[in-house]
Amino acid sequence: MTQDEFNNRISSFFKCSEKQKKEFLGRCHYIAGQYDDDQSFRELNAKIVSLEDARHSEHRHRVFYLALPPNVLLPVSGQLRKHCYSENNVNRIVIEKPFGRDLESCKDMLEKMRSTWSEAETFRIDHYLGKEMIKNILPFRFGNAFVEHMLNRWMVDNVQITFKEPFGTEGRGGYFDEFGIIRDIQQNHLCQVFSLLTMDEPENFTPEAIRDAKVKLLRSVRPISKDHVLLGQYAAANGKPGYKDDETVPKDSNTPTFAAIVLHIDNERWRDVPFIMKAGKALDEGKAEIRVQFRDIEHKLDKIERNELVLRIQPGEALYLIINAKLPGMASTTVPVELDLTYRDRFQNAYIPEAYEALILDCLRDEHANFVRDDELVASWSLFTPILSAIEKGEVPCVPYDYGSRGPEQLNDFIGKFGYKHLDNYTWPGTNAKEAASKA
Repeated sequence: MTQDEFNNRISSFFKCSEKQKKEFLGRCHYIAGQYDDDQSFRELNAKIVSLEDARHSEHRHRVFYLALPPNVLLPVSGQLRKHCYSENNVNRIVIEKPFGRDLESCKDMLEKMRSTWSEAETFRIDHYLGKEMIKNILPFRFGNAFVEHMLNRWMVDNVQITFKEPFGTEGRGGYFDEFGIIRDIQQNHLCQVFSLLTMDEPENFTPEAIRDAKVKLLRSVRPISKDHVLLGQYAAANGKPGYKDDETVPKDSNTPTFAAIVLHIDNERWRDVPFIMKAGKALDEGKAEIRVQFRDIEHKLDKIERNELVLRIQPGEALYLIINAKLPGMASTTVPVELDLTYRDRFQNAYIPEAYEALILDCLRDEHANFVRDDELVASWSLFTPILSAIEKGEVPCVPYDYGSRGPEQLNDFIGKFGYKHLDNYTWPGTNAKEAASKA
């Protein structure tokens, strides 16, 4: 590939003016080489040095961003440390998931990386930690006195953390089949959301204190029970192909494309509260959210729905609390309504950066709070590896579900078993007062 071919290849993704495009491409330099070839990395270093010299800068910061297949991650990171490390200057390495495929491979990767790169120089990126609503979890929890008093086992009945995609593997099924939905989404993205939502208040809000609190939380989660897992694999429906219709997927594959996993935390705050992690492909919509459902209230008022706290991660960031209020008029009917913070309505003309924009800037600033520490990885894999092993042994059934559905037919019964109740009288975005009154 030539420099011009590289420029043309990346330009199709730009959303900017021609002037900005030209300026950015002027900063891009393409160098071809082999992953395991010393000379390739010597040439890369020579190019970097020439660019640094041309800037006449006393401060030379090098950030190496690796989005590579797992089998070449260690060789490339080793070559970079050997040939492209700038002594007496700043060096950082950013690594994309997967960080192993189980506890053993994760520990092996961490040990080998430590021999070349320090933990302070290593930034393990999980793009969910760069999403605006995820970054708002800690300020929302610890910056509002009433919120922390709501988030505990005395107030909360159950919590759902949901990730839904409306499309399937679409030609990358062979790669996906090596990992499955739990490794792809739940062990990393949703586990990060879960730990931020449930961790105790840290000693302070430094990156290390925040990550200490997350690790402490993950270590207090009970082992996952096999009967607390519902697995599914999408089948052809609604004119869409099934997972195993992909030519790159083995016809006997039992890899789940949907999983609902129930977690329990053994600590004073959260004991016996079920946390239902749901993730799936080829579902009825694209959405990611946290839904905290509070306990029923014992009283003499009729038809009182449960309260819910919802943090919508995507699409369209929003945070709202569903409460009960009297329906306007002569009757004393109550209906569920929301106290709503929808970002696009409240924060006019605000620019919400893409997750990777925010995280790359954090890396440049040497800000580690939104990156995954080594012991976080170990704690997460310690939690998920036993159930993944049971799944791969065929000890947890994987049922088919239609492309474009909500998931397996058993889903409603499954989440109902762990306490979730659908709000029958809640309507969004508004309430028709006449219809609500007629149902009273």
